Amino acid sequence: MTILDEINNNKRAEIADAKSKISQEELKLSPFFKRKTNSLKTALSVDRASGIIAEFKTKSPSKGMINETAEVTEVTAGYVAAGVSGLSVLTDRNYFGGSFENLAKARMTNPNTPILRKDFMLDPYQVYEAKAHGADLILLIAASLSKEEMLRLSETAKELDLEILVEVHTEEEIEKLNPLIDLVGVNNRNLKTFEVDIENSVRLSKLLPTDMIRISESGLSSVDSIRYLRKAGFSGFLMGENFMKTENPGQACAGFIKSL
Repeated sequence: MTILDEINNNKRAEIADAKSKISQEELKLSPFFKRKTNSLKTALSVDRASGIIAEFKTKSPSKGMINETAEVTEVTAGYVAAGVSGLSVLTDRNYFGGSFENLAKARMTNPNTPILRKDFMLDPYQVYEAKAHGADLILLIAASLSKEEMLRLSETAKELDLEILVEVHTEEEIEKLNPLIDLVGVNNRNLKTFEVDIENSVRLSKLLPTDMIRISESGLSSVDSIRYLRKAGFSGFLMGENFMKTENPGQACAGFIKSL
């Protein structure tokens, strides 16, 4: 069993537990359901956009604890002040130290910035959770979903006015994409081995649909790598650990963006 299989098995149990406590209809009563969502697609299309999607993540299965003292409102406000195009907030608690509380706090602190709910999405119920806690878009991981499951989740997201970022790692996973998807991300990290190679983004970029905005994810730590990936057709760059491992992630992000 891979770590991804383990995470997904755990996630299915979490979803069943959540459904038993809060119904989908109750989630729709959240004040966030009435708000107009922000578009990451639009933010990445603006002239001179940094393209940086900065992530709030305190730990990961591959690195363990990254930043035990970081506070989500302070960090995400620092990211926005630095000039990011969007934010990513982990909501998986067991493996990444995330929470819905962090997502909601990030939303209230940064009302006009696109925010991704970063989690392992397997059930339409989770799309309602994302909307109820202030997300503007969801992540769908191709390695975790069949083509039919991805379409079903995409349809639910569109019904709720959420954008969709699909993450692929292999050529075979590209075949699972559907016309409802807004952005396609290439994960440079193999979720089965956790090895990282940014050349994976460059290799797959030639095979991605030309009408989808491209995002490179994981293992990004240098200005040169961002410039290299821009030339390969990428508009967005999802970065977390590079900033989160520092004492002041917002300041680290600001320095990085100024160097682009």
